[in-house]
Amino acid sequence: MSLLIRWAISAFAVWVAVNFVPGISIEQGIAPLFAVALILGLVNAIVRPIIKMLACGLIFLTLGLFLLVINAVMLLVTEAIAGSFGVDFNVDGFIPALIGSVVISVISAIGSMLFGGKDGDGD
Repeated sequence: MSLLIRWAISAFAVWVAVNFVPGISIEQGIAPLFAVALILGLVNAIVRPIIKMLACGLIFLTLGLFLLVINAVMLLVTEAIAGSFGVDFNVDGFIPALIGSVVISVISAIGSMLFGGKDGDGD
């Protein structure tokens, strides 16, 4: 799937989370959505595999449920990085991060199924 399509799907998923999850907010405009989507993608590509490797015992012990915690932490890391770049993206604690990460994951998966190519690489 094209990188631009993945980026657009991710930006749409962030928009859905911002609009439907209380405790998640972003400044108005499309540029902040794409900035947060880019940062989230980079965090998931670089930091998430390291955390998953370190927490593989907990992931196994909880039958994969600890991945929800890891996803929430990745959203909180994204908030911190976005703030350091001047993007006003706010997540008001762990519970909104947990719910928001589930929403973003589900929307991204649906978008990838609908607009994905035949490259077969999925998360």
